[in-house]
Amino acid sequence: MPPVIAVTGASGRVGGRVAARLSAAGVATRLVGRDPARLPELPGAVAAPPASYGDGEAMRRALDGADTLFLVSAHEAPGRVQEHHTAVDAALASGVGRIVYISFVGAAPDATFTFARDHFHTEEYIRARRVHHTFLRDNFYLAAFPAMTGADGVLRGPAGQGRVAAVAHDDIADAAAAVLLDGPGPHDRAVYDLTGPTAFSLAEAAAELTRATGRTVRYVPESEDEAYASRAGYGAEEWEVTGWVTSYEAMAAGEMAAVSDAVPRLTGHPAQSLREYLAEHPRSYAHLLP
Repeated sequence: MPPVIAVTGASGRVGGRVAARLSAAGVATRLVGRDPARLPELPGAVAAPPASYGDGEAMRRALDGADTLFLVSAHEAPGRVQEHHTAVDAALASGVGRIVYISFVGAAPDATFTFARDHFHTEEYIRARRVHHTFLRDNFYLAAFPAMTGADGVLRGPAGQGRVAAVAHDDIADAAAAVLLDGPGPHDRAVYDLTGPTAFSLAEAAAELTRATGRTVRYVPESEDEAYASRAGYGAEEWEVTGWVTSYEAMAAGEMAAVSDAVPRLTGHPAQSLREYLAEHPRSYAHLLP
């Protein structure tokens, strides 16, 4: 039997792209998600029985017969680390011998960006298991910058003059597919930071958005108190707002500024810049058009 790669989050922006690339390469793929109706229909891909990370028995059924698990991190939530643990345990119980996990740059127990701490604890849990593994630590998504800019043309946050080496979803998917297709040998226990080609400030991001949209987009630095106050009206829980605010503070602290050559090294092509991303995805800033 050919090896089977299970892809979680296959209805999402990263997992869906990875699944499509594996399908195009002729790999037997198992698509895992909570709602099979939302999973893409791809040649060589089979939808697993519905499963969520926190349901160990459902995950074991979904992963039964898979050799490799591509584990996209769960949506941010207070219990996310435990969900990851349950998914990893289910994978090992079902016979999975390799896990490729989507993590985040600067994953550490004391990372400024609070959600990056979840990735550290997940990485440590996987490391402690007898399983081949590779960690792909994404930087911030390029798609986030137009999304974070309000319809008033203002990008605001407590990022100071910090810089961020943001990366495109397509580059993440290309790198992940390359690692998955290579097999465990070349990448066992490797950690790759996936970044764009340069690090830029939010003022520079605003300038690129101005260039793309034809209207003035401004970056307005906020203090921590201002950042919490400006997001108080969203109705989000405290842990989520803290994650939003600390993502900017991590930029200010320089924790997202390092540029890696992992994308071109793994994929054989340059990483996409913010300018290139905006040129290819005009819908991402449709709400900003004059």
